[in-house]
Amino acid sequence: MVLGLMLTVILLPFAGGLLLQVIKFKDKRQKQCYIFAYVLINTLLTYVLLWQGPTELIRVINFAGAKLDFSFKLDGMGIVFAGLVSTLWPLATLYSFPYMEHEHNGRVHENIFYLFYTATYGVTLGISMSDNMLTMYCFYELLTLVTVPLVMHTLTKEAVLASRKYFYYSLGGAAFAFIGLIFLVVYGDSLAFTYGGVLNLSQIGGKKDLLLFVYVLAFLGFGVKAAVCPFNAWLPQAGVAPTPVTALLHAVAVVKSGAFAIMRLTYYGFGTDFLRGTWAQYLLLCFVIFTIVYGCSMAVKETHIKRRLAFSTISNLSYILFGVLIMTPLGLVGALCHMVFHGVMKICSFFCAGAMITQAHANYVYEIDGMAKKMPKIFGIFTVSALALMGVPGLCGFVSKWHLAKAAFASGNMLAVVGVGGLLVSALLTAIYMLSIVIRAYYPGNDFDYGKLHDDIRDPDWRMLLPLFLFVILMVVFGVYNEPVVNFFRAVASGMI
Repeated sequence: MVLGLMLTVILLPFAGGLLLQVIKFKDKRQKQCYIFAYVLINTLLTYVLLWQGPTELIRVINFAGAKLDFSFKLDGMGIVFAGLVSTLWPLATLYSFPYMEHEHNGRVHENIFYLFYTATYGVTLGISMSDNMLTMYCFYELLTLVTVPLVMHTLTKEAVLASRKYFYYSLGGAAFAFIGLIFLVVYGDSLAFTYGGVLNLSQIGGKKDLLLFVYVLAFLGFGVKAAVCPFNAWLPQAGVAPTPVTALLHAVAVVKSGAFAIMRLTYYGFGTDFLRGTWAQYLLLCFVIFTIVYGCSMAVKETHIKRRLAFSTISNLSYILFGVLIMTPLGLVGALCHMVFHGVMKICSFFCAGAMITQAHANYVYEIDGMAKKMPKIFGIFTVSALALMGVPGLCGFVSKWHLAKAAFASGNMLAVVGVGGLLVSALLTAIYMLSIVIRAYYPGNDFDYGKLHDDIRDPDWRMLLPLFLFVILMVVFGVYNEPVVNFFRAVASGMI
């Protein structure tokens, strides 16, 4: 039954998208009801699976020995990621309907869009439920194939170039990650995700530095999707995709899959006991601390709203990796907190940006002057997401940053302590690039002529607003009442689940 349920939640989004191509609908509303129905059913089935808790190993295919299984298993970390994905996807789907109505690619293109859009849902769940490195790697590669068409959806020259860059970067990263997979086959007892790692230390001998080098390569390989410097150039360019796509790229599907894979690689593959205190840990900490500051610095300079948010994602993804590289249970708690909470904050800010584009055709910061008067709900919600990303107490962003800082000081790692300084610099720069949008929207200046704003600029309909209001509620609830969630993360980080 469990296997059937797992395969159902992975394959149903594919099947629903394929049927969409052949079913004849009376009108657009009927088609939208169909899409939302199978996405929502998939989420409910996923909740049923998550409610049952961790599962036993379920082997589907054995290729050439015990180490090369294609198998599934749901553990604590998989529950966290699958829960995030399944919660955000139906809300993003609801939001996508009015947004895509503004796209002018015709019914056929829209059907193809939703085929890959919902297929990405299934692939991401496959990543979360993978039992071993091989299974996760296969879904990880498939994720690239189903998201490239989404990036190039508009078929403009800019979109095609962005999709090519994303594809080439992803292929290169996958090659590096594959090297890590090979070495785990050779020097590990198995490829199954095992808390503490799978390396057989008796087989390593004098090859520790070689394995550390391989770990760095695999980390940076998976880090391509997690937008680690210097492999993040694809992410701002991918902003040409429709906003529902970019929101999920930044909040859940792609970048979070990269961070999730690195968590698996570090804690369940190579093992923190093997990695902690080595040159590999310090080198990669330098990479992520630099990325934290670099992403925020570039966001301050960027005037295109979606690209500004993309650079913000580059910075915030390295928050997660910073927690991973502290290589303590407390560090992993901070990483899990930020993976979940950033997902809520970032999808909310991107959806607000999408509303600005569809309702006011505003793509740049200087184009939103005074718009808060016309779109009070959107800019009110955007303000909350901005404050959360800054880490203001009472909102969820503060919780994750607090746990990351606490873990860094508790680790005794001086470079991690230096990283806390990077977090503070990032918080300051986040305030600059987020609040500058808010201030221009609310206070354009005494000489601003509100008559220049078009009369048709207004808040979007309920399909866009409902997900945004729910995200605000989540940001506040996680900010003031997060103990049950954090306790679950502690259990995951200690290997109890």
